[in-house]
Amino acid sequence: MDFIKKLKEFNKQINDLESGIYLGEKRYREIYELNQKLEAEIEKRTKDLETANRQMLTLQHILDMMTASKPLSGVLNAIVNSLQRELDYLHSCIIKTFTEDGQMYIETVAHSDDNFITQLETVLPEPLYNSKTQFTQSSGFEDYLKANTVYHTNNVSECISRFFPEINIQKLEHLFNKVGCHSCILIPLTSDKVHYGSLILLSKRDDTTDAELRFLSLFARQIELAITISSLFQTVKSQAVSDALTGLYNRRYFEECIKKETTRANRQNQKFSIIGLDLDYLKQINDKYGHNYGDIAIKTIADVLKKNARSIDVAARIGGEEFNIILPGIDSEGAMIAAERIRKAIESQDIPVIGRITASLGVATYFEQTDDVDELLELADHAMYQSKHDGRNRVTLAKPTKEISWQEVAFNTFMDILAKHRVPLDSDISDNISRKLETLGINNDGLYTISDTLIKLYNPNYTPGITKSKVLLANSLAKRFDMPKDKIDNLKVAILLYDIGNILLPKQLLQKKDPLTDAEKDRIKSHPVIAAREILEPITGMNTILPIIENHHENWDGSGYPHELSGDEIPIESQMILLIDAYFALQEQRSYRKAMDKEEAINVIKSGSGTKWNPKLVEEFISIIETEEF
Repeated sequence: MDFIKKLKEFNKQINDLESGIYLGEKRYREIYELNQKLEAEIEKRTKDLETANRQMLTLQHILDMMTASKPLSGVLNAIVNSLQRELDYLHSCIIKTFTEDGQMYIETVAHSDDNFITQLETVLPEPLYNSKTQFTQSSGFEDYLKANTVYHTNNVSECISRFFPEINIQKLEHLFNKVGCHSCILIPLTSDKVHYGSLILLSKRDDTTDAELRFLSLFARQIELAITISSLFQTVKSQAVSDALTGLYNRRYFEECIKKETTRANRQNQKFSIIGLDLDYLKQINDKYGHNYGDIAIKTIADVLKKNARSIDVAARIGGEEFNIILPGIDSEGAMIAAERIRKAIESQDIPVIGRITASLGVATYFEQTDDVDELLELADHAMYQSKHDGRNRVTLAKPTKEISWQEVAFNTFMDILAKHRVPLDSDISDNISRKLETLGINNDGLYTISDTLIKLYNPNYTPGITKSKVLLANSLAKRFDMPKDKIDNLKVAILLYDIGNILLPKQLLQKKDPLTDAEKDRIKSHPVIAAREILEPITGMNTILPIIENHHENWDGSGYPHELSGDEIPIESQMILLIDAYFALQEQRSYRKAMDKEEAINVIKSGSGTKWNPKLVEEFISIIETEEF
């Protein structure tokens, strides 16, 4: 009995063991099958992630291109190359569809750089790129363009032949079989809600997934955004070189063009001319009819320039009522004819309300009057002001630099300062001084008078006639140092203009009786820089005068301003102005001291020799004022 009982127990244990093994095997099989499914899912998810990463990378490249402010062609080429490489397409391109003279054309505006395109062009009837192809609408493919939907086909040859009806289908199919091109995807592109063209992808895969098509549709929207942004960039770039009011080129573009034209002229030894033009009486038009009519007058001149300019001429609005025109390959004789034609055309315009307008013009020619481009612009500007002085509504040919007197330079500078309001004078005061200058004309006494008038505006204690004495004394002193005529002429102009920066300083500061604060001293010390850089630098013809004016408060021992120059670092013309200015200033009544007599002023000059002033200058200066009447 015990044996049978034990046998039954043993049998039960075996059954339990078998059952456990069976259940364990089943469980292990289930785990194995689950692992297999997980591994397959992980592999699929990994591939999907890799695809998504490539798609995101491609989209990021597009965004990078769009924010790089590159021209449209560069953006689109970067996009198709990124798409072809990163998403493993055989070829990628963008075609533009447009209508011209009633005919529909296609033009490839971007394509990926790959070997496939070289092979494809061997079977095409004409080059695919760098040319436009007339599109045969009877092919039925226009339905796709109108439908504006994604198009996918495995019949790649049939798709391509719709663009090129004359293509050899057999050769095309042979090529596609050779390279493994199994499908074609076309995604329509629009810009500003207008059909632009298509993104075309040639693929090695037979099928495409919904996910791929969704991505490509998203991708196409980014391309459309790139097209829009790049087109806007081109528009902004165009606006950046154009004057908003007139549509002519602006000053910056003009300056770039004249540099290029100078390089070309030097290389080919060919002349070119500049016409400088200024609308007459713009302020009177603005005052009488309003600024809107002043703008109309300016735009009228711009329209005349557009109609009379050749395609290679560059007409630009330099600012206000001032224009310049570059005439490549034209000598002075031809430029004078062109300028006179423009003058007559302007004079013939009948503007509502305003009536007739006129302009003053100046002409200068490279290699005739000068071979320096900066001087060329100055000469044209001077000639234009000469036209104004001679009665306006006329054309004047510039004189060579050597023939321009210092009086003409000073006259033109004064006219520029007053006409363009480079100093904050009341418009009536500015106009009165301008008329007075025109009446007095280009002569020494007239220039001295105008300089005295301007100085009197900020220095009520100034004695009229002193400017003439300063110029004569400077001339005598310069001759003692054998200065050449051109430097003496520059010195004379600088004498007339060196303190004009004071007009920008508050009168109460210049006439203050109490000691100046450090801040007030610094502000007064700024007037040479103000005169040189803010008032005179924009004026043509001032490049040799500016250093003299900017440094006329530098002391011999380096204690002056604005740059703390010392000794011979200071232009000798600046040293002379500092000395002459001090001599006459000491004899003026000031709010903080009485006027000195001649002997007292001379003693102050002597005491500053070697510190404030150049000892050699002081020696010659004292010799002059003691023997001559100043």
